[in-house]
Amino acid sequence: MIETEYVVLLDDDGREIGTAPKSSVHGTDTALHLAFSCHVVNGDGQVLVTRRALGKTTWPGVWTNSFCGHPRPAEPVISAVRRRASHELGLELDDLQLALPLFRYRATDVNGIVEHEICPVYTARTSQEPELNPLEVVDAEWVDPVDLATALDATPWAFSPWLVLQAEQLRLFGAPRARRRAS
Repeated sequence: MIETEYVVLLDDDGREIGTAPKSSVHGTDTALHLAFSCHVVNGDGQVLVTRRALGKTTWPGVWTNSFCGHPRPAEPVISAVRRRASHELGLELDDLQLALPLFRYRATDVNGIVEHEICPVYTARTSQEPELNPLEVVDAEWVDPVDLATALDATPWAFSPWLVLQAEQLRLFGAPRARRRAS
């Protein structure tokens, strides 16, 4: 029997207002809910980027940060980060740090599915190589953070919108980068 996953619903001020089945909240009118993102770095200073599985509801097949997820109701976010690192990538995390506690975004993918999340962003280190869960991740690469920042600037459409937005604020990619302006 498959257990129903629930997400934590939030009001505009970030206060918990209830829960809903995860399968019901990602649509064309997605309610604001709690999530998280994590960027994992190896001993060589490379950051792990992953390509989302083709069966994902939002942004299938798109390159993104190391992993993301949703805390279960009453689950501490840091516990959810460790749980999803193990589930998606088979990784144990070291030096887990909260990097962007107030990150928030709303984005719509090409299929009209909306992500609308308050999404604290973490960084972590690992000495392990990922073991990909094919239901979550189809590919992964360790890349130099500066090279990734260059790619994000040159081809932002090739990456998840949350990765592009997070990279503008994270020191992981050098000094915080200003958003590129169309000329």
